[in-house]
Amino acid sequence: MINLMYLVLTALLALNVSAEVMNAFFSLDKKMSANGKVSVTGNEVLMSAINKQADAYKKDINEKYRENAKQSIMIADDFVKYIQGIRDELMTKAQGPSETDPTIPKDIRNKDITTHMFITENKATEIKDKITETRNKLLALADNDAEVSKSLTLLIDELPQGVEAKTWEEYKFKQMPVAAVWPILGQMQSDAKSSVSSVLNYCLKKIGGEDIKFDAFQPAVSAEKSYIIQGEKYVADVYLSAYSTSAGSNVSINAGGSALTVKDGVGRYEVTGSGLGERKYTVSINVKNPLTGEVKNYSKEFSYEVGQRSVAVSLDKMNVFYIGVKNPISVSAAGVSSNEVKVSGAGSGIKISPNGAGKFDVEVSTPGEATLTVAGGGASQTFKYRVKRIPDPIAKLGLKYRGGSLGNGEFKAIDGIAAELENFDFDVKCNIGTYEVTYLAKRQDPSPPKTNNGARYSGDVRELINKAKPGDAYFFDNIKAKCPGDNIARDLGSISIKIK
Repeated sequence: MINLMYLVLTALLALNVSAEVMNAFFSLDKKMSANGKVSVTGNEVLMSAINKQADAYKKDINEKYRENAKQSIMIADDFVKYIQGIRDELMTKAQGPSETDPTIPKDIRNKDITTHMFITENKATEIKDKITETRNKLLALADNDAEVSKSLTLLIDELPQGVEAKTWEEYKFKQMPVAAVWPILGQMQSDAKSSVSSVLNYCLKKIGGEDIKFDAFQPAVSAEKSYIIQGEKYVADVYLSAYSTSAGSNVSINAGGSALTVKDGVGRYEVTGSGLGERKYTVSINVKNPLTGEVKNYSKEFSYEVGQRSVAVSLDKMNVFYIGVKNPISVSAAGVSSNEVKVSGAGSGIKISPNGAGKFDVEVSTPGEATLTVAGGGASQTFKYRVKRIPDPIAKLGLKYRGGSLGNGEFKAIDGIAAELENFDFDVKCNIGTYEVTYLAKRQDPSPPKTNNGARYSGDVRELINKAKPGDAYFFDNIKAKCPGDNIARDLGSISIKIK
């Protein structure tokens, strides 16, 4: 069974997930789909051989195993359709087909969709029960034969040692992005098709199929992982599709330039991952006809991906931390338990507090530079960020006017001055402290300035405002305001208004 243990990279500043990682999952799914088609082709060859043998030797026992063979194909087809229904449902929940590739969904990075669908809604448990039910039905058609049981790839595999997941359901689906679940479901469909091959081979043997000569062969690979971490081993079962366990020395397999030990028609290929990116290898299988001695060769190229462990942080607002507000960040290390992901910081009075799964709030108090260190799954990485004050707000009359000419009535309807943060992504409010108002009546000397505390006009300032008539002028000077994190009020300048 495939074991998708990987680290999905979330790029820190641009909120981008590595396209190579995403493409690796769907490339893997397509390769498994191709292997599934190989199994189907092999199963058709096996079924044809079973029919020929049963037709040639009319016996009740032969008819029994012919019917068992047909039932196994129907059972597997039913399971494949069931999983396809789940894939279709996941496609819909992930915003439907992508515009660039209709075979994959749009929202491929979303982990909440899969966690809710498979864990909260118990779809994973339903799949687990379906796998067990299908496996038991297939095994019953092969008389619960112990060797067939070992060869059925459709099963609930045991949890690897060292993982945090407590159940098969959590290990396969919890907090996995849509892109990762896609090949998991595809592997289940492929396993169902390959499991049928084991049942068909058993039925063929029971009706004398050991003497049947196959005239078409195709190499196939069943890998534990097709995307591995640098330093890990790539392990794959390499076998000849539509093979017979009685092939013995008549079949020899070479993979990646090395001869494999063949047992029951299956050879195991192991190689340690080195270097990053796609790695290709060729499988070459020689098949000797035991009757004629003729040897035929069947070759095919396969590939797998080698990656490396890494972690990343994505800022949910901007590429700096601002003083006086909670800066939300998201930390993601797919394939690693959230309990293993640790976030620490240094510089600029930084404080970090958790705010949900993979979510943290960062608070800073001093302009300059701060660092975040993220560790998880054996990897650790440090990132540097600028720390800045909230930008200066703009002083406006009634949140609208920065100066100029106003009608008499419009001017009097305004209640005071406000400080507005233009084009700032945080929901932050800056408060007006004090300002001075000077009234200049038309063709008269200016009045003594009056000081106003707070944003709204005080009583004596309101009296000055109510005197406004065409030709007068007003000057709002020394406007002070404080934003979150400020110890000293900021000077927002002046506003001049001419009454028209």
